[in-house]
Amino acid sequence: MPRRKSLTRRFLQHLLLISLARTILSAIGLGRAWDEWDDRKLESQPVQPRKFKRRFAQTVSFSAIFFAGLALSAGAGNGLRSALEADGTSSAGATGASGPSGATGATGATGVSESSQPAVHVVMAEPQAAPARPNAAAPARVATKEANAVVSRPLASPAASSSKTAAIVKTRVARPSLAKQAKPQAARNHKAPAAPTAPALDPEVAGFPSATVWLNRAAPDPTPPAARLRLGFARQLVTFSRSAHVDWALVLATLRAEGHNGRVPAGASGLRMLALKLAGFGGQANPWAASLAYSSDTSLADRVVALRHYYRAVGLTSLVDGLLSQKADLQDRVLHDKRLSIYPGGRQDIAKGHVDVRVLAVMLYLADTYHQVTVSCLISGHHLYARPGVVSAHIYGRAVDIAALNGTSIFGHQQPGGITEQAVRSILMLPGGMLPAQVISLLGMGGPSFALANHADHIHVGY
Repeated sequence: MPRRKSLTRRFLQHLLLISLARTILSAIGLGRAWDEWDDRKLESQPVQPRKFKRRFAQTVSFSAIFFAGLALSAGAGNGLRSALEADGTSSAGATGASGPSGATGATGATGVSESSQPAVHVVMAEPQAAPARPNAAAPARVATKEANAVVSRPLASPAASSSKTAAIVKTRVARPSLAKQAKPQAARNHKAPAAPTAPALDPEVAGFPSATVWLNRAAPDPTPPAARLRLGFARQLVTFSRSAHVDWALVLATLRAEGHNGRVPAGASGLRMLALKLAGFGGQANPWAASLAYSSDTSLADRVVALRHYYRAVGLTSLVDGLLSQKADLQDRVLHDKRLSIYPGGRQDIAKGHVDVRVLAVMLYLADTYHQVTVSCLISGHHLYARPGVVSAHIYGRAVDIAALNGTSIFGHQQPGGITEQAVRSILMLPGGMLPAQVISLLGMGGPSFALANHADHIHVGY
């Protein structure tokens, strides 16, 4: 226990400071002793004007002396406070618990005094991360962290070690700054929950790599103005085809397959010559053989036949005025076409005008190609979502499911070369504006067609 300074010792220290200050003032000539003023107070001295530099020097000197004394007084006060705190700590350690392992005493059961212990050097461990959710038990956790401090000294007894650890914990927890510092540390170490990943983009079932994102926006006319026929050319086409006894759709399909895509694919003389050639090759009886004889290319002949079926399905007026302008007429034709077998709910969807015009055209196209089409699903009867969170294209009237063609069921007939492969190839040969976004079956044939296992009994055609 350090000895306290007596009042006499403190008084002598203050007198020493005052004497030192007078000596400094006398040495620098800024003041005189009291006896010098008494000896010379009767002598007459001329009054000298005070100089500014001297007054400034005096002011600076007195200010320095004042602050020096203030610093000394502050240092003495801090020393006194430290001594008092040390006395209080020592007395608290001496009056600890007297049990077998006193947690707060310095000696415990062994009776060893604190003064007999060597000096204690405490090295605090690195601050650990505070819990992610601070609550009322946060001070207790901080105390537990501080209790793990490393004490680098030989321990005389377990009681002395326990008392020192308890004293350190109490001192650290009492400071409110620890709780404030724990919150930013917890915020840094707290991991935000990971955002849920979006499911796979698949319109029918999840997990297929070639997925289509349905935007479900108003689509433009499949036959834009640049691709529509001029009325004068349409009249010439019908006139020359009738005179040659050949189908106008075959003549137009041959021009389009060869790459004549303008509003006037050919002139009057060229149109007449083409109609006569196709008629001479037997175009009225066998369009595919006539196209092959004209072009000597089987792939071109296949495309000519597919375009011929499409033009016959939609009609010449749709090719002149646009497909959307003839939607009401196409709906009426689909409802009254004996080649189309549509379930009652689908017929109501068509009658209400909810089915897309491209779907109507595809049904008529397949009916003209295969003479009989069974439609198993349009809007009614289909589930709302194609996958979680994505509404099916059927709900918007932009898809159709085909269950049978020409009296042959799709189920059990999806082998290579069968009716399903033929239908998919026919759909893929539609003109650009009519090409579907998806053709789903058990066969993947490139482009928008791909296979899904749950399409064994139908062909899905979606836009």
